[in-house]
Amino acid sequence: MSERLAVGIDAAKTAGEMLKEHFGKITTIERKADHSLVTDLDKRSDKMIVETIRASFPNDKIISEESGNFSGSDDYKWVIDPIDGTHNFIRGISLFGVSIGLIYKNQFTAGVIYLPCSDELYTAELGSGAFKNGNKISVSDCSSIDDCTLVFDSGMRRGAQEKLKVFSKIAPKVFNVRMFGVSVRNLTYLAEGKVDLLMEFDDHLWDYAAGVLLVMEAGGVVTDFCGKELTPECRSYMASNRIIHNKLFEFLPKDIGE
Repeated sequence: MSERLAVGIDAAKTAGEMLKEHFGKITTIERKADHSLVTDLDKRSDKMIVETIRASFPNDKIISEESGNFSGSDDYKWVIDPIDGTHNFIRGISLFGVSIGLIYKNQFTAGVIYLPCSDELYTAELGSGAFKNGNKISVSDCSSIDDCTLVFDSGMRRGAQEKLKVFSKIAPKVFNVRMFGVSVRNLTYLAEGKVDLLMEFDDHLWDYAAGVLLVMEAGGVVTDFCGKELTPECRSYMASNRIIHNKLFEFLPKDIGE
């Protein structure tokens, strides 16, 4: 395990344990410019994570959903979501987690996701596999679209017509569809084989920076809607157990990636 991954684990667990202790004890809720919500505990978790990383790697760049960008070397970039699933957190739904991804020279290189209420720690490092609580995990071996569980979890506030058009084509073809409302749950379930397919239209980098590497190191694949390798600039992506990834393109409009 690299030193950076160890620091990421420490930061995620420390912040996550605080969130579990204060679950249901939110003091303030604010509405951001994009209409999403942020709580005092998002900000507290963010501060804890940033301080932990800066203490060990003061020259690394940090990109955080809540506190913006911290200057540093462009070689290493930490991407932080201090509470992925804030809206679940606010409503007392325990599906939320801390997400910390590490990008090295524009390549996803390490990821940590911690779901504190269920004490699930997911880790991945480029070329070293994916793990849950220290045990290696892998994607499913489902080979038929008819037997697949699909996660289709994009919000409908924006682009509803486009999303529903795709959904209406794919939903009748799969075995079932799940919507968990949080990327850290979607991506970890895919990585450990509990779901088989994932379609996302508008995630931010901090939503997926840790989870996409987890899926890839677990044997899955993540691409943009054109089938190209996912980059940190993408907002839309598809992920799968690899076996049936090409099937997903059948349900997308020809011009969706243009």
